[in-house]
Amino acid sequence: MDGNNRSDIEPGLAVKIVLKKDQRSGRLTEGVVKDILTNSSFHPHGIKVRLESGDVGRVKEI
Repeated sequence: MDGNNRSDIEPGLAVKIVLKKDQRSGRLTEGVVKDILTNSSFHPHGIKVRLESGDVGRVKEI
């Protein structure tokens, strides 16, 4: 499942995100959602989240 819908994402969920520095390479970082940073219900590039590790990026896989 992709991470474009805010309703699919909740704190505590394991996801794969792309960090800002990895957007060109498309490298994914795995982690657990701590906070949801995107306010809108949908975003075409993925909902922005903060992981428990402190990394911030857009959700690409749930």
